[in-house]
Amino acid sequence: MSHKHNIEAVDRTLRDILHIKHRHSKVRTFGGLTVVFGGDFCQTLPVVPKGTRNQILNASIKKSYIWEHITVLKLTQNMRLRCSMGASASESEEISAFSSWILKIGDDTPISDVVNSTYPDLSTCYADYKYLVERAILAPHHEAVSTINSHVLLQFPGESRCYLSSDSIEVDPGQPNIMESDYSTEFLNSLRVGNFPDHDLKLKIGCPVILLRNLDESIGLVNGTRLVITKLGTWFIEVEILTGTNIGERVFLPRLKYPIALSFAMTINKSQGQTLNHVGLYLHKQVFCHGQLYVALSRVTRKAGIRIYSCNTDGEHVLTMQNVVYREILE
Repeated sequence: MSHKHNIEAVDRTLRDILHIKHRHSKVRTFGGLTVVFGGDFCQTLPVVPKGTRNQILNASIKKSYIWEHITVLKLTQNMRLRCSMGASASESEEISAFSSWILKIGDDTPISDVVNSTYPDLSTCYADYKYLVERAILAPHHEAVSTINSHVLLQFPGESRCYLSSDSIEVDPGQPNIMESDYSTEFLNSLRVGNFPDHDLKLKIGCPVILLRNLDESIGLVNGTRLVITKLGTWFIEVEILTGTNIGERVFLPRLKYPIALSFAMTINKSQGQTLNHVGLYLHKQVFCHGQLYVALSRVTRKAGIRIYSCNTDGEHVLTMQNVVYREILE
């Protein structure tokens, strides 16, 4: 639960103290000392009064410059729930089942289920572009899509690279009542605008992405085209086209033209026009407009190609789905 600023303050203090005798300590994390952290990211995060989701996540040590120097060691036994010597077989089985259930709750069970079902053996099949292009997870809301994409990206092999958007505004001289200070950096970074990527676009080589708007119709770079990342540069991204009429062709996207988003998951509306063999439909929130359920279910050509995860706001599975149809538009 410690705010990253607390930990970074200790790091800077130790560097200042230790470099008096050891000059190399100034450039070493914690002055070169070994520091052991104990914690569980399934539990509560640092408290940010009235903070947004992004602000709370940004307060975590995982968002600190220190995290890249940390080696993660995972415990393998739950000491609180381990079976006691005197427990009966039934009690041991119950405790073991409860322990597994607790771990699934901490790991966000619905998302893990839909990811594992849609992308089985991801760690070994990720290099097969056909494997990637024929699969997708669909959800009705951008929030769920963003969460799923981040979840899968963490499991995807390789080192990620983050591309940040500009986080300042141009004040219109004709609007004297609008001041640049009226819009905080946090607010600007939280904005999600259609056909534009998020403020922090995290990518890895080999990841599938989707174009958010038309770039060049002559080479097949149109809204909805799926691509795979082949190279991540400072001022460009190289991609290979996975769908359309120019499959296999590699093109460069300049820094000013990154209208792409990860496509492990996509919104139902964005999936229109896609043909897939395996679809995971994640309904953490139900569909909300005409035709969404039809679009999601019709992306595949056979019933066996779709898995539906319908749950309520508490993450509990439900056996019903909402369907929205405006019959008057069909008459």
